[in-house]
Amino acid sequence: MFSRIYSSRRTDSRDVCVRIRGKEFIVADASFSLLTGNDIETRLVRAGGVIFREGEQANELFVIKSGYVRIQVGNKTMADLAPDTIFGEMALIDNEPRSATATALTDVELVPVSEKQFLFLVSQTPHFALKVMRTLAQRLRTMNKGVY
Repeated sequence: MFSRIYSSRRTDSRDVCVRIRGKEFIVADASFSLLTGNDIETRLVRAGGVIFREGEQANELFVIKSGYVRIQVGNKTMADLAPDTIFGEMALIDNEPRSATATALTDVELVPVSEKQFLFLVSQTPHFALKVMRTLAQRLRTMNKGVY
C-alpha cells in the first residue's frame, strides 16, 4: 500500500510527494537530493527504528536518501515523508527540543546535516535557505488548511 502511494507521483523532477494525515501533497521544488550524492556519509535506520524522539535535544537535521519516515506527535501521525525531503530542521532553527518523534517506516538511508553544516549552507547558499523556507511554509500552509 505505501509504495503504491508514492510510485510515480512526482510531477516534475524537483517535486516531492508527501502524505500528511492521510492526504497527499505535491511540494514543488522542495527536493534536497543535491545533499544525498554518492560520496556523502549516510546513516541506515532499519524499519521501525526511532531516528529521534519528541523532547530530545537536536544537533542535526536529516535528508531522506531512500526509504520513508513517519513524523508523530504523541500517538498522532503528522506526516509520512518520502526520499529527497528534510526533517528535523525546526529544532536547529529555534534551538528548542524536538517537537515530534521520527520513525523509519521502511529501511531508511539518511544524510545527517550537523548544525554547523546547516548554518554554513544557510549563510553561503541562498538557494538552500530558500528551499528550507519553502518546506517550512508548505508545512505551515498545510496546518492552516486544517489537515492536522
